[in-house]
Amino acid sequence: FAEINNNSTQHLVTDIERLREFLGVKKWLVLGGSWGSSLALAYGINYPARVSGFILRGIFLCRDKELDWFLNGMSTVFPEAWREFTFHLPKEERSNVLIFYHQRLINKDPSIHIPAARAWARYEGACSTLIPSQKSSSGPVSGRAALALARIEAHYFVNKMFLPDNYFFKNIEKIRNIPSIIIQGRYDMVCPITTADELYQVWPESHYHIIPDAGHSAMEPTLRSALVSATDKFKTGL
Repeated sequence: FAEINNNSTQHLVTDIERLREFLGVKKWLVLGGSWGSSLALAYGINYPARVSGFILRGIFLCRDKELDWFLNGMSTVFPEAWREFTFHLPKEERSNVLIFYHQRLINKDPSIHIPAARAWARYEGACSTLIPSQKSSSGPVSGRAALALARIEAHYFVNKMFLPDNYFFKNIEKIRNIPSIIIQGRYDMVCPITTADELYQVWPESHYHIIPDAGHSAMEPTLRSALVSATDKFKTGL
């Protein structure tokens, strides 16, 4: 639980492949949203022959500018949520929000890591939906759920997602011919649409769907319906 040792992108890709082998599945449809879209693509790049198709939602490609947007850029649209997030830290630690949050989140003392985790989760939750809801704005209710989210995210952020910048663009040829559907909320503030657009520009063979009334969360009604529809399309072939 909330473990960061031996936890990297490469470890996860290997685990996915081990799971496929264990289940005896020859090829499978890989679906992922947000960081899951990165992980799905990373798996496909490493094991393209094992992927029958992709469904990717809320595209995140692990670049420095995307991490900076999460940590700072979202203040453009959610200044009050960002202020609450950064003001959880004492003034002298706000010069490097990621490093000092990471230090708190990996601290063994629950009185330090649980409040930091809840502050991180509230920030992300507040920015995740187009129409605010009490559930999304409060983030994970339990301290344990918040800790798993925040500690592992911070761990990956400080390690630059364990991938070189532009990794996916440099390896797009390995997956170009795999059937793919990209689903992106127009008002996704956590993973802005510019990233999905950039991916589509270098991967025009994919099917790109912009959901005009959705943000980041897969639980938003129109985004959820689009994901179900995409899955149904793969039943009969794109």
